Amino acid sequence: MRIDFIARARLGAPILLLAAAAAQVAPSNPPPAATAPVPYASVSELNLLLSQLEQTSQTVQLDLAKLRIEKWKTDANSKRGTQRNLQSALPEIVSQLRSSPENLAATFKLYRNLDALYDVFASVVESAGAFGSRDEFQSLQNDFSALERSRRAVADRMETLSHTKEDELAKLRTDLQKAQAALAAAPPPPVKKVVVDDTEVVKKPPSKKSTGKATKKTPTPSPAQPGSSTGGQTSPPPSPPPQ
Repeated sequence: MRIDFIARARLGAPILLLAAAAAQVAPSNPPPAATAPVPYASVSELNLLLSQLEQTSQTVQLDLAKLRIEKWKTDANSKRGTQRNLQSALPEIVSQLRSSPENLAATFKLYRNLDALYDVFASVVESAGAFGSRDEFQSLQNDFSALERSRRAVADRMETLSHTKEDELAKLRTDLQKAQAALAAAPPPPVKKVVVDDTEVVKKPPSKKSTGKATKKTPTPSPAQPGSSTGGQTSPPPSPPPQ
């Protein structure tokens, strides 16, 4: 009874942590996809890490299914909590991280879940060493080591992403300061002057078109001058009458 009570007390805290991690993961929506292109090396590194983690998860589930913890003098809640996390919470987080490989929040969420899972699964391995067979303990110990490697790999990637984001923010701040300095040093644009001509323009009245026909004036003949004749020649004076 004393051993059973101690085992229950030691398993209580990790199970609560695992349940809290699963509750925070389940209702969350997938993070938005990254707008900037992700380097190929980063995607390849993440795919390898997640593939190893998924393989470890499948192995752990198979080994847990073989255990008969209900026959041991310990609580079986740690086994059920680990199985629920591996079947529901962990796959969802992995899917979120695949859709946004360099999302720092999604990476931290995976690490936090693995950290809680690590603590609960450690109690299962410890119980297997105390109450299970040697083969059961050895199988779970191998799974525990693989889970620890995955947790460390996620922690290293999270640290790398943090440094990368800090460098990007520092570069953005520097570029912003340079742009502000360039704007301050640039001469102000010339002031545009608008001239308004308010002189009133007098419009000429339109000319009227005459509707009647124009009458031709006949020239008045000038009176004949004495001594003038046609042709411009002067006629001789008349001869005197005969006597």
